[in-house]
Amino acid sequence: MYDFFIAIKPISFLVEPLSHDFMRRALMISTIVGGVCGLLSCYMTLKGWALMGDAVSHAVMPGVVVAYALGIPFSIGAFVFGVGSVALIGFVKQKSRVKEDTVIGLVFTGFFALGLVLVSKIKSNIDLMHILFGSPLGISNSDLTQTIIICLIVVGVLIVFRRDLMLYCFDPTHARSIGINTGLLHYLLLSILSLAAVAGLQTVGIILVVAMLITPGATAYLMTDRFDRMTIIAIISSIISSTLGVYISYWSDIETGGSIVLVQTVLFLIAFLFAPRHGILKFNNLN
Repeated sequence: MYDFFIAIKPISFLVEPLSHDFMRRALMISTIVGGVCGLLSCYMTLKGWALMGDAVSHAVMPGVVVAYALGIPFSIGAFVFGVGSVALIGFVKQKSRVKEDTVIGLVFTGFFALGLVLVSKIKSNIDLMHILFGSPLGISNSDLTQTIIICLIVVGVLIVFRRDLMLYCFDPTHARSIGINTGLLHYLLLSILSLAAVAGLQTVGIILVVAMLITPGATAYLMTDRFDRMTIIAIISSIISSTLGVYISYWSDIETGGSIVLVQTVLFLIAFLFAPRHGILKFNNLN
């Protein structure tokens, strides 16, 4: 593998994949989704919603299967089931003595199992591996359009409600005390989380989309104490991971989603070791 990469000229490494239409589409969708998930991951990290992101990403699976079976855009079915899982988590939590993390585990495994059953019983051309691990190299123009629209909605909501959402994630008690409707923000954040999970299905699939929603924010959180810088670092690291991951998958003939997430993980490990203030091998006191 090492000799293989040494033999590739840098120009060829960058330019040759761009000669293929499917690679241009894959790079475009991966970088767009990566940037959006990187932005949202900052809020997920501050809120401590790693498990919630995992729940929503797995819960959308039956929605994808039902949408394909009914002949409607997969994003609609996935979004409905994603929001439905959130509503069910809230209902069970309020009506029982079971703790939230337990409820989340019960709901997302139940929805995921339902999706697996539906895939095995509903006659369709759905490729289970594409749902689980994504397929940016084979994305259609219609799916590309849907994903871009979803990403624009997520970014638009985050921009409009930026200050309120930031305060809600940092200090929900203070947000309530100054009159902010934290209940609305709670479900708004969960709704765009569902949308981002739907967008991530095309790049890394259900299994790995949670990494795109958590890892960039966690990496940036180690690098800085300021939220503005955190969002910039998260977006840049996510775009780099998506782009480099697609290139590596092309030249190495490996799974694209796994390649993207592995690059993200490597960037996190670098930040974990060498972040200026919070790395375990920090060598200076830069802010």
